[in-house]
Amino acid sequence: MGTTTPPRTLAEALRARGDESLAGLLRARPDLLNPVPNDITQLATRAGTRASVVRALEHLDRFALQTAEALAVAPDPAPYDTLLSLLTGDGLDDGEQRDDVGAAVTAALPGALATLREQALVWGEDERLRLVRTARELLAPSPQHPSPTGLGPTVAEATAGMSPGRLQEILAAAGLPATHDPVSAVAALSSLFTDRTRMAELLDTAPVEALSVLDRLVWGPPYGEVTPNPTPPVKWLRDRGLLLPVSTRTVVLPREAALHLRAGRAHRVPEPVPPVVAAAAERDPQAVDRAAAGQAFTALSTVEELLKLWNGGGPAILRAGGLSVRELKRTATALDVTEPVAAFWVELAYAAGLLATDGESDERYAPTPAYDEWLDLSAQDRWTHLATAWLPATRVPGLVGGQDAKGRALSALGPELDRSAAPEVRRRVLALFAELPPGTAPDPETLLRRLRWERPLRSATPSAEGTDLRSRLALWTLNEAELLGITGRGALSAQARALLNEGEDAAAALLAPLLPEPLDHVLLQADLTAVAPGPLERPLAETLSVLADVESKGGATVYRFTPGSVRRALDAGQAAADLHAFLAAHSRTPVPQPLSYLIDDVARRHGHLRIGAASAYVRCDDEAVLNEILADRRSTGLRLRRLAPTVLASQADPGSLLEALREMGYAPAAESAEGDVLITRAGARRTPPRTPPTPVPEGPPVPDATLLGAAVRAIRAGDTAATVVRKESTEAGTSSTTASGALPRTTSAETLATVQAAAMTGSAVWIGYVNAEGAASQRVIAPVRVEGGFVTAFDHTADEVRTFALHRITGVAELAEDGEG
Repeated sequence: MGTTTPPRTLAEALRARGDESLAGLLRARPDLLNPVPNDITQLATRAGTRASVVRALEHLDRFALQTAEALAVAPDPAPYDTLLSLLTGDGLDDGEQRDDVGAAVTAALPGALATLREQALVWGEDERLRLVRTARELLAPSPQHPSPTGLGPTVAEATAGMSPGRLQEILAAAGLPATHDPVSAVAALSSLFTDRTRMAELLDTAPVEALSVLDRLVWGPPYGEVTPNPTPPVKWLRDRGLLLPVSTRTVVLPREAALHLRAGRAHRVPEPVPPVVAAAAERDPQAVDRAAAGQAFTALSTVEELLKLWNGGGPAILRAGGLSVRELKRTATALDVTEPVAAFWVELAYAAGLLATDGESDERYAPTPAYDEWLDLSAQDRWTHLATAWLPATRVPGLVGGQDAKGRALSALGPELDRSAAPEVRRRVLALFAELPPGTAPDPETLLRRLRWERPLRSATPSAEGTDLRSRLALWTLNEAELLGITGRGALSAQARALLNEGEDAAAALLAPLLPEPLDHVLLQADLTAVAPGPLERPLAETLSVLADVESKGGATVYRFTPGSVRRALDAGQAAADLHAFLAAHSRTPVPQPLSYLIDDVARRHGHLRIGAASAYVRCDDEAVLNEILADRRSTGLRLRRLAPTVLASQADPGSLLEALREMGYAPAAESAEGDVLITRAGARRTPPRTPPTPVPEGPPVPDATLLGAAVRAIRAGDTAATVVRKESTEAGTSSTTASGALPRTTSAETLATVQAAAMTGSAVWIGYVNAEGAASQRVIAPVRVEGGFVTAFDHTADEVRTFALHRITGVAELAEDGEG
């Protein structure tokens, strides 16, 4: 094919492309690579399949899609000027189509066409633009699937099958000369509807009510229902072909007439320029960074608190998977957040690999070993770990509490929360944030309009969650980014920009100076509280969490000392002297007397009573204490009886007996079978090593440059083998060529002679080859050496030197010289 010959098929158009252009097609439509096509023809066939075309259309922006929709209702093929006219109008609409819109369409149309060409949805020269057939079928109008443009079928399509007599009646009513040729009649009617002057004259004679009917149909849908006895305005339109019958009760406004009424426009409002994301507020960038850092620290504290809450083994897993509604409420209460926010933190910990199922028979959620490694990281590195887990995650916490397509409730950590579009929407939202000046918070409504412009078909796809899942994903992204500290006060932080553009190390370096330094002290107060004016060092925080209860959180954390919390520390093996020394070492204020008295009082009574297993017994050296317990009505349910002056027995188990006596105001201690006090520390339960959940990909992954280069070479080589011109063999009355795509057939002697001659002259030949697995293929090779029953040759199909067994070559043919064939 000469360089000036226009392509006749999509395959020829793809064959004329350069390697970089083919690589661009495969990058934009990676589904075409699985598996790698054998040649250009197979690539073109695959690019025209319905599933692949639908996927490609879903990734078009609004103006590229409007361009494709205009081509779907244009003549096939369509000149560039015709396409431009469909998008801008014919300029005869009394100024309704503003000049600036027309100029914007004119400027944007070459780019939109380039996109459609790159994705192999449009091919051909500018004078003969063709939309691939599958896309035309998807976007063209039909009664079952109206066109997105709102246009109906052409006059020729709508009158197909109409009787010649009826056509003559329409021509007469429209004032057109009669013709007995149906084709001429249709052409005459189409010519009338496309003639601006004659069409205007016809509509000037129309009743006002008829024009009102046309106004209702002109922008779609173009179909309407009529009664067996239509009203005079409808009858007037039907008699003149302005409404053509589709069925006995349905009529349609033909495309040519609608385009006249629209002043030639395929769309009411062309959108060649993406909507601008407006600024809702402009803030001090440093204030934004500080606010985001504060929220990042809160995120770390919340995730740590959540996993500490489940440290000894979390809630059980539902039979269908996930967390029950009751457990989610309990978790939300413990974290002092709403249930949707609690679902986000639970899902984030799961996505980061810090939380998983333990795999036991009574399966529960618990922290993973990776959680302990995460705790050892610096605060900024812990945050980047969470943020980088959130960005590619396909699990959507915002769906929790909703229902799936079958009406079943969606639960946190359940199996039905993956949405493959989530990562792309999340990154796109943050990219739009990043395009604004630092400190600028975008207006959410304009942000959503921009997203809908970029993916109009995807946004309009109905789903179980709503008609616009991408918009909901975007709104959830805004909320989650603020919770996680990606944004602060609605604007993107500098550390988040660094995370998106430069990586984790750069983000951690910017975040570190903004995070508060851990403190090694608290402020003890006389009301039995301790105030931590900031985050505490880990050993101090862990010890204090055992010795006191958290009363309130915020910029400063307030701990309260109670008899129960002090007893908890004593149960963990601490002595009163240890607690006094700990408080004195870590308090910037003197230890208040009430706190010292509380510790001494609880320590004095701690272990005075001993409880062990009999079923259970109570032992005490003070008989009066045991008499007091027996006389207390609250002990009736324990069914106590005296075995000895210092021993009581109970039918309750030791744990229940221990808790009951503590509720009665005593401070008993559990003891072992040997009589030693049992030290109880909170046990840390861990799952076996678990990997974080793998995001569910949206279609095939985008191939890298290496894979694209290898695929293009393979397709080119296969195309060479499939399209190369071969010589006809006349020896022995045989022919080396068969039907298109079949393997050549020659005798063993002819095969040997041909490849030896090719090796001597350095020319290439075409062979059929069957490998050891029985797979047949066609190849173009340049033989280098023939010996020992093998041919060593450069395989143009594989682009490498290979060795071929002679007995596996089905036949060989010489390649024709230029100009032959």
